[in-house]
Amino acid sequence: MRPSRSRSRRTALAAAAALTATLLGAPPAGAAVPGVSPPGANDWSCRPSAAHPEPVVLVPGTFESMAKNWSTLSPYLAGAGYCVFALDYGETNGVPATGPVADSAAELAVFVDRVRTATGAREVDVVGHSQGGMMPRYYMHLLGGAAEVDDLVGIAPSNHGTEGLIVPPPEALGPTAPGPDNPLCQACTDQQAGSAFLQELDASGDTVRGPDYTVIATVYDEVVTPYTSQFLAGPARQVTNTTIQDLCPADPVEHDQAPNDPVVHQLVLDALERKGPGDPAYRPSCLPLP
Repeated sequence: MRPSRSRSRRTALAAAAALTATLLGAPPAGAAVPGVSPPGANDWSCRPSAAHPEPVVLVPGTFESMAKNWSTLSPYLAGAGYCVFALDYGETNGVPATGPVADSAAELAVFVDRVRTATGAREVDVVGHSQGGMMPRYYMHLLGGAAEVDDLVGIAPSNHGTEGLIVPPPEALGPTAPGPDNPLCQACTDQQAGSAFLQELDASGDTVRGPDYTVIATVYDEVVTPYTSQFLAGPARQVTNTTIQDLCPADPVEHDQAPNDPVVHQLVLDALERKGPGDPAYRPSCLPLP
């Protein structure tokens, strides 16, 4: 990737995202974020502590709002002493996180800049679910965001797409069934395994120099399949791939509820609190059997 191309692409996409935000009446840095924030998130007066110098940015998945996706993890991280921020993005026909993933990555870039400006932090940590765990890689790899992210933690991320079919909810379908040219969910097309978007994203490899990557996957994932497609290739000093059931065999959590799983909460906190990616030797407390 040529730095000049990265900067120019980010500038163009971020400018478009900023213009869209302006037209939609987005507030200035330090004001409330449009939409309903999850508990513990988007306190713009929060200042990172020496113990937790990077604010955490939570990025929801396809069809998900920040309020739904992060109702439990956000207060958990805030309670652990982090400044937590979250956003909605990529809205199409009133449905969140369905627009082109590249455009959504530009929205994330604008939001991260707001967080860094408000908190004075040089870098942020990003935690994302599903599309929200993959999309930040576009921002980091192709829009110059690697210098602004310390950790990326993906919960059931669609890193290499899915061999299944991501279908919009019935109320979003209208008269057009989902397909390769479906304007109702370009993000769905982008997340199909082998898509042109994913070929561009992965052309230079799964990682870039700088950020650390942690992937948390479940064998019961019915959306991003096979679940092993979520894993990233990279050196152990930079990448940790974790399967929940390798640590807690009785944990039944699937794709949608993974962000609410107490085991996942512990794994996310471990990844954020240590230098480097999540500790492969870390053992969370498993849920008791019923």
